[in-house]
Amino acid sequence: MAKTRPGKKDLDSYTIRGTNKIVRAGECVLMRPTDTSKPPYVARVEKIEQDNRSNVRVRVRWYYRPEESIGGRRQFHGAKELFLSDHYDVQSAHTIEGKCVVHSFKNYTKLDNVAAEDYYCRFEYKAATGAFTPDRVAVYCKCEMPYNPDDLMVQCEGCKDWYHPACVGVTIEEAKKLDHFMCAECSSDDDIKKPQTTFSSSPGSDSKVEPKRRKRGP
Repeated sequence: MAKTRPGKKDLDSYTIRGTNKIVRAGECVLMRPTDTSKPPYVARVEKIEQDNRSNVRVRVRWYYRPEESIGGRRQFHGAKELFLSDHYDVQSAHTIEGKCVVHSFKNYTKLDNVAAEDYYCRFEYKAATGAFTPDRVAVYCKCEMPYNPDDLMVQCEGCKDWYHPACVGVTIEEAKKLDHFMCAECSSDDDIKKPQTTFSSSPGSDSKVEPKRRKRGP
């Protein structure tokens, strides 16, 4: 832990201006951007300090949105996806607008309802080089894309792989009515799909089936 400089003292918490919300080190916050037309920045608070003039500053570690990364936003990036960067900064605590929660990818896929303050992170990101950790993740479907939790997928009962409806020639509405699905490789000519009541809709954390051993970088 970084040492507090002379004339400064560590604070256990900070109350966001105009609210009763309390922020502590280790929690995630929304920070006001310079360009107010942009969404708030997301950061993890590493330390809270107060100087001898009672000014409160926070040391933060920034989360990047996909579009802020060198590679940009890609098809499999979810709307609430963030990358934990190696970019640290010190900001006035007055720029904190609110609190948020950055879940692990696994925990995010378990959420029954995603609130405005819910985000998820599955990659760490080196801001200078654009490198990701991990540099490979499981891919699904014929298109061999990593899972985007915003997209509906159907699971083949044969190979247990997951598919985007469009990639197997069905609409989202049709996919929602499937009780059984077999991909082209696994199905017989006369038994491809049957009408439904319920079905698994994503390769989330509740799936007990390991994806095919394919990996792809972010």
